Amino acid sequence: MKPIEFSKEEMRDMVGRLQAYFADELDHDLGVLPAEMLIAFIARDLGAGFYNRGLYDAQTLITAKAEETVDAIYGLEQKPGGR
Repeated sequence: MKPIEFSKEEMRDMVGRLQAYFADELDHDLGVLPAEMLIAFIARDLGAGFYNRGLYDAQTLITAKAEETVDAIYGLEQKPGGR
């Protein structure tokens, strides 16, 4: 799997959200560099778990939709003699 990378805008947004979380929930000021380092750690060491969960959820959804499609196709089947 290729490393998870974020644009500057995405990183800026995530840093702001992480700083707000630390301030609101932990009553701690988090600097930009420590926030970027924490995001990099999460992406590098934990990101695969989140990514894989997304793949699993997508696969489950696609499988369910494929089964619905197969059922719909069988519903279109015509009986011999028009009955």
